[in-house]
Amino acid sequence: MNIQTAYKQKREAQLNEWSAQLNLMEAKLENVGADMRVKRAEQIQALRNQQRGASEKMQELGKASGEAWEEVKSTADKIWDDLKSGMAEAHSKFK
Repeated sequence: MNIQTAYKQKREAQLNEWSAQLNLMEAKLENVGADMRVKRAEQIQALRNQQRGASEKMQELGKASGEAWEEVKSTADKIWDDLKSGMAEAHSKFK
């Protein structure tokens, strides 16, 4: 397995895990007040949008090679770090 394939598989697995976590957070919305529900739902939607962006970047990675792959990977890493931070923040608020 080459590095590009391993990188993509690792990122796809993480996206799947985060998707499951977002689903769990959405389920927990039933147990909070209306005002808090709106705030948390907005936060979840923002994270879903970031997740979609990360997924799109993963598709670009699948098509890129050589120097283009390195450029796309760099952008993907930035998106990934932002999404990771957002997930950690949301997760701490849903405990």
